[in-house]
Amino acid sequence: MGYELICVEYRQGDPQRVRLYIDGPDGIGLEDCERVSRQVVGILDVHDPVPGEYVLEVSSPGDDRPLVKPQHFMRFKGERIRVRTLAPIARRRNFTGQLVEVAPESIVLNVDGEQVNLRFDELEMARLAPQLDTAGPRRGSKR
Repeated sequence: MGYELICVEYRQGDPQRVRLYIDGPDGIGLEDCERVSRQVVGILDVHDPVPGEYVLEVSSPGDDRPLVKPQHFMRFKGERIRVRTLAPIARRRNFTGQLVEVAPESIVLNVDGEQVNLRFDELEMARLAPQLDTAGPRRGSKR
């Protein structure tokens, strides 16, 4: 349909959830999500890969978009990201830092001035971690 499938998440529960993150050259709007949802629900209903009832969600990747493919990491080199590893590395599983290098099998993060090398096969999850702008007036604050 001309969209990139960023990733698929499946969560068991009541109800089960199937979440698709999609992207496009001009970004993703509500109409894009609705269009993909109509197509995918038809395919899921015919092939029935999810037993029982489920909720299908189609979404843009958002500001904290998941990074799944090596191309995603290349696209966002220099950005701040958050990763969780499958097993502890140096007694920790969660790392947040600037993505400074992307190689075919690994990435390098600058975490508080220290270089951390992580292989793709060690990663459980990776997402952009944009810094929120905390400057400026807040709702309900007095001036």
